[in-house]
Amino acid sequence: MGMPQDIDVGSHIWVGDPELAWTDGIVMNVKGTEAEVQTGDGKMLITTLSKIYPRDLESPDEGVDDMTKLSYLNEPAVLYNLATRYKINEIYTYCGNILIAVNPFQSLSHLYDDSIMQRYKGVQLGELSPHVFAIADVAYRAMINEGKSNSILVSGESGAGKTETTKMLMRYLAFLGGHAAAEGRTVEQQVLESNPVLEAFGNAKTVRNNNSSRFGKFVEIQFDRHGRISGAAIRTYLLERSRVCQISDPERNYHCFYLLCAAPLEEIQRYKLGDPKSFHYLNQSSCYELVGVNDAHDYLATRKAMDVVGISEKEQEAIFRVVAAILHLGNIAFAKGEEDSSMLQDDESKFHLQMTAELLMCDPQALEVALCERVMITPEEIIKRSLDPHGATVSRDGLAKTIYSRLFDWLVNKINVSIGQDPHSQCLIGVLDIYGFESFETNSFEQFCINFTNEKLQQHFNQHVFKMEQAEYKNEEIDWSYVEFVDNQDVLDLLEKKPGGIISLLDEACMFPKSTHETFTQKLYQTFKDHKRFVKPKLARTEFTIVHYAGEVQYQSDQFLDKNKDYVVPEHQDLLSASQCPFVAGLFPPLSEETAKSGKFSSIGSRFKLQLQQLMDILKSTEPNYIRCIKPNSELKSAVFENANVLQQLRSGGVLEAIRVKCKGYPTHRTFIEFLNRFAILAPEILEGNYDEQVACKWILEKVGVTGYQMGKTKVFLKAGQMAVLDAHKAKILGESAKVVQKHIRSHLGRKRYVCMRRSSIHIQTAWRGKLARQLYTTMKKEAAAATEIQKTFRRQVARRKYIETKSSAIVLQTGLRTMVARNEFRYMAKTKSAVIIQEKTDVCPFKEHEVVQKENELCPIIEEISSHDEGASDIDILRAKVEKLKALLLAEKKRADELEKKHAEAQELSEKRRKKLEETEKRVYQLQDSLNKLLFSMSDQFSQLKTILSSPSNKRSTSQPITRNDSSDSSDNSDASSSDSDFTFPSPVDSANISSLPPDAVQRIVKDASATETGSEDSEKEGGAFDDYF
Repeated sequence: MGMPQDIDVGSHIWVGDPELAWTDGIVMNVKGTEAEVQTGDGKMLITTLSKIYPRDLESPDEGVDDMTKLSYLNEPAVLYNLATRYKINEIYTYCGNILIAVNPFQSLSHLYDDSIMQRYKGVQLGELSPHVFAIADVAYRAMINEGKSNSILVSGESGAGKTETTKMLMRYLAFLGGHAAAEGRTVEQQVLESNPVLEAFGNAKTVRNNNSSRFGKFVEIQFDRHGRISGAAIRTYLLERSRVCQISDPERNYHCFYLLCAAPLEEIQRYKLGDPKSFHYLNQSSCYELVGVNDAHDYLATRKAMDVVGISEKEQEAIFRVVAAILHLGNIAFAKGEEDSSMLQDDESKFHLQMTAELLMCDPQALEVALCERVMITPEEIIKRSLDPHGATVSRDGLAKTIYSRLFDWLVNKINVSIGQDPHSQCLIGVLDIYGFESFETNSFEQFCINFTNEKLQQHFNQHVFKMEQAEYKNEEIDWSYVEFVDNQDVLDLLEKKPGGIISLLDEACMFPKSTHETFTQKLYQTFKDHKRFVKPKLARTEFTIVHYAGEVQYQSDQFLDKNKDYVVPEHQDLLSASQCPFVAGLFPPLSEETAKSGKFSSIGSRFKLQLQQLMDILKSTEPNYIRCIKPNSELKSAVFENANVLQQLRSGGVLEAIRVKCKGYPTHRTFIEFLNRFAILAPEILEGNYDEQVACKWILEKVGVTGYQMGKTKVFLKAGQMAVLDAHKAKILGESAKVVQKHIRSHLGRKRYVCMRRSSIHIQTAWRGKLARQLYTTMKKEAAAATEIQKTFRRQVARRKYIETKSSAIVLQTGLRTMVARNEFRYMAKTKSAVIIQEKTDVCPFKEHEVVQKENELCPIIEEISSHDEGASDIDILRAKVEKLKALLLAEKKRADELEKKHAEAQELSEKRRKKLEETEKRVYQLQDSLNKLLFSMSDQFSQLKTILSSPSNKRSTSQPITRNDSSDSSDNSDASSSDSDFTFPSPVDSANISSLPPDAVQRIVKDASATETGSEDSEKEGGAFDDYF
């Protein structure tokens, strides 16, 4: 699709994204071949210029209905145009004359009713919105007007909507060429009703689709010279026979098996059927029913469709008898017998063998022998060989696949005979509904043939696109001789070349009995080791990879040889050709002697190759029209668009390949007027003059420096990347112009804003100045009225506070004085008590001795001294006793005196402590007195400052006088505030010695006076308490 050119800083581009495939971004910086890009979600990444593509900002928000109108015909532009249209339920989009149909996975019946068909009848392609009816109408009109046959090729992967699209095509063709008010079964009715029959026997549920066609179909609708449908023929290609015997979870087998199991009860009993879970060919998967599908209803609809296409009731019964026989055949199991032979495993297998024989109307014993034995004919003798259980199982499955394949071919032939062909028809419209490109985890022989078909169709598609491009160039009379054509002939040679192609090598391997899938694969490795389209996987022995146009596909060759062999086991042929049922015997007609003797090898690959070549010959003889069906998501949900999935289908469907073909020439076509409308800004001078459109377009291209373009009669043809160059120059000019416009606009807006703000500020200032003046006047008026009240109240409050502080100080002083009085009293009492004690110590003994002596003298009168010696001695003893007694008393008194002296010392010590405490209290009183004086002095200063503050507003007014203190007026108004500062000074402190010398009652009188004063002040305190809350 071409290298992006002229990517510069600020360019809007598409850049690869691992989740979204492509996302939008802006180039922030370019360094050599690398660019720094900021994506739409704010992420920063660095990528090479070769991996980014320019993005068209001028494309409509709803997308374009024809992608050839895209300015940049590249992969991300195509992807996001489809996504944009899908969001608004526009499922159809043109790419030239190619229709891309995105499966909506919901019913859009309003798009297909009779009124819509009438609207598209006879309308040119492109006049109305894209539609499948428009493609069918183009093919029909071309056939009528030009007398040439047309074909419509519908392709896409499983689940993309090919079958439904084909139905819509045939319905519209029947609408155009049908017979009005016809009686009986018309050709168009039979063609339409053939779809349900072929779907029942040829469609199945796969991982990607609930109704996937497992065969290719080409419907030839023949028309007479009046444009009416006169005949039809259906050709089928490559039915997937292996599905009959082998399915994977969660897929299903062909629909007809499940329809028969849901048939009316009498038919189920007739064929001895039951639940699908009981049959081996159906229970290999856990899926038995489809959501929203009623198998019983579909069975009756299929029987009705068979009636319409001309299948008789007896033939219908025989068809479903064969289908039931295949189900019973699959339940026949084998066990090991004597030596290497095989035998029926159990009674259940014998029952199913008996039922199979009854339904096929053949001998049960002969059926068992045909399954378990083989006959080898040699020139000398006939040898019978028994099969082991595995061989018998393979033989059983081979018979089932052969019967079903013959049944499907019979149905197609019967439908063709019933519809009938018109031998006099000169024109036809062919509708090809064929499988799209497939690439799974496991790819076998079926995928190989399908992808081979798509390679052939892609070559035809490329040739058609190139042919259309050539026709466009011829009409515009431009030189196109040097335009190269992109072809995939090398891949086709790899697949089908004879000799030496893969199909030829496969047929050769099938003809040698000793060939295996490993020897076949090794032969491929040796033959194509240097082929650029063939890749040998690492560490692989039975796998090979082919590089198709849509990508690489790795094939597993394990079953290539078995699936390629197209022959019927002679025992099976003899058994069924001898069937008593004419229908079954008709499926296996006896071989002619020439055919039997020739023994010529026939393979599925060679036969399919021949059929495909015949199909290509038919397509080449017609004018092709293409419809590419896209499956938007793998979950089969509506309104979900998976970019990566769709992008892969665009590649597989050849849409991007067609774009590459277009990009090799001139992918961008613009009429002169469209080109001038978009790029006239690159040469403004041409707008001033009256120039021819072609000359003006050439002038613009030469001014920009673009070369290699072509000028047609009505259009400009640009090579890939030249549109980006023109858009880059346009963006540069627009950017520079935008800067100039922005500069002037910003200047104009700035001045306009300034003038508006200036005018507004003047109005605001005027209003605020008036308001402030009014507020100032009101404030000054209030201040003048309140100043006097404030001064009066403040003075009163100051005086009251001074009084309270003085009273508090007086209380403190009284407390100190009372302490001093108490101390003096205590000291006086202590001294008195000490004196008494001392007096008692000094005076009590002589006084008491004197009293004792006096009492004794009174009691004992003086007796004259007796001279006798005995009386003197007794007196001495008495005196001694008295002396001892007096000594004891003296000692007791001394002890008592010592105790009293000790107590006196303790009292003196306690008195000394109290004296020191009293002195400390006196110091505190003196400190409080000093602090009080300082506080009064400070308050006096503050009061002076307050008077200055209160008088300052008055100084500004010439009419106001300064406020001064008038003590005389204050004293007359308030006695509480009449005294000056000196009224609250205290006298000098009294010496403690003088106070101590005062009698106790004098000190008590002083304290009582202070208390009386305190009591008297309580009333004044109550009076002045009203001003406390004010301050």
